[in-house]
Amino acid sequence: MMQNNHSKGTVISVTAIMAAVILWGCSFVAMRIVLRVLPPTTVVFTRMLTALIVLLPFIRKLIPKDFRLGDLRYIIPMVLFQPCLYFLFESNALTLTTSSQAGVIAASVPVLVAIGARFLFNERISMFTVIGLLLSVGGVVFLTMFQGHDEKAVNPVMGNLLEAAAMLFAAGNMLIIKRLSSRYNPWTLTAFQAVAGTLFFLPGASGLLHSGTAVWTPQLIILMVFLGTFVTLGAFGMYNWGISRIDASKASSFINLVPVITIITGWLILGEGLTPVQTAAAAVVLAGVIIGQNSRVPKSGSRKKTAAHAG
Repeated sequence: MMQNNHSKGTVISVTAIMAAVILWGCSFVAMRIVLRVLPPTTVVFTRMLTALIVLLPFIRKLIPKDFRLGDLRYIIPMVLFQPCLYFLFESNALTLTTSSQAGVIAASVPVLVAIGARFLFNERISMFTVIGLLLSVGGVVFLTMFQGHDEKAVNPVMGNLLEAAAMLFAAGNMLIIKRLSSRYNPWTLTAFQAVAGTLFFLPGASGLLHSGTAVWTPQLIILMVFLGTFVTLGAFGMYNWGISRIDASKASSFINLVPVITIITGWLILGEGLTPVQTAAAAVVLAGVIIGQNSRVPKSGSRKKTAAHAG
């Protein structure tokens, strides 16, 4: 019975993470549309503010009942890493390097999280997880390198360094959330991120004042509500909830599906090309993620350690 409940909980957690990944993948199409009329900092600020407004009716339930002053040494880096520094570094990186090179670097996040989880939480990494990570990373490399865009990098070295830093912030954020989620409601952690992001990107509010009413068409309003409510709040909340219930290394492996979802939605909604190579690479990424979810470990002492971990 306990095993069935554990399996059911894992399925629900994976479903929540997968829903977050799909929302993140779809968000790139929406972002490309809104960035035609609004500055990046204004878009990020509006997303954070929207998420915060949606959370306000539930704020009393989200106030932590077991807050400890010492937790600030984790909470402050958590919100600083993401959304603050992550969005800041990645947005600047994409102005200096190509999206293909940035995509390859972004594929390192699951690897960084897996390594961090092994040392910080003593998470066992099975051979299936390693194989799955290698497949998904390789798939992302091919997927991003064959996007077919004729891009020119202004300063690829600096851009790639900024992108690498952004990935370190993202991985650090996931690991801290994994640690804090043992005592804090994942939605409370999401609320912390929304508050910090709103304050950090407050200068972007000036873009709202200078945008003019003509810019705010029904399409733009719908897209901004979608980005703020479903992506910034919903996706982050569901991912935070999911990673609190399964191994961080397994939860992070789903991140490599984001470019897959992005290319598919671009093909379906914007009519962008989808080559056979991209299709094959997407299949490899998906296969890697599925294989990586297998938790079987070497037989010697595995049952005893797995039981201890579950307890």
